[in-house]
Amino acid sequence: MQPIPLSARRYDLLFIAFFIVNIGFITYVVDLEQLVIADANHFTYPLWPPRALVDLIHWWGHTFDPALIAREPWWRATIWIDVLAFGPFYAFAIYAFIKGRNWIRLPAVLWAAVMVTNVTVILFEELLGAHATPRPAIVLLANVPWLFIPPILVARLWKHERPFTQAVRA
Repeated sequence: MQPIPLSARRYDLLFIAFFIVNIGFITYVVDLEQLVIADANHFTYPLWPPRALVDLIHWWGHTFDPALIAREPWWRATIWIDVLAFGPFYAFAIYAFIKGRNWIRLPAVLWAAVMVTNVTVILFEELLGAHATPRPAIVLLANVPWLFIPPILVARLWKHERPFTQAVRA
């Protein structure tokens, strides 16, 4: 068996880009901000994330996503899952998808299940809960990638036990 080159798996570039956005912005900027700033209405700027990004996150929360500003305990629990589990997963997934490593298959399926579960719970709060958004269409559209990419990833990996390798032709 030999790895299928990334050039022959161009659709995997979508997943790699998704993982890069998540590790580089969502997990260790947006989500981390919610852990280092307990109260978005009374705080001092942390060393990380940068001030401009904190302001952007707070603007988004105040304008579209009151649940992000409320930071209820259950919400912070989902953020901790993102920072402690998803962040490292994204790093490994980026490597595995670029290099064509089959060992990422089971972790990716587990990630997808937890991600869809988390996003579903969060969306129920954002759309119907005590901290419901005044702009449901925008919040729903902003969350669409996290609802659809995980099942698409499962479909990509589920068909074959070794999705990144092929038999060596003699």
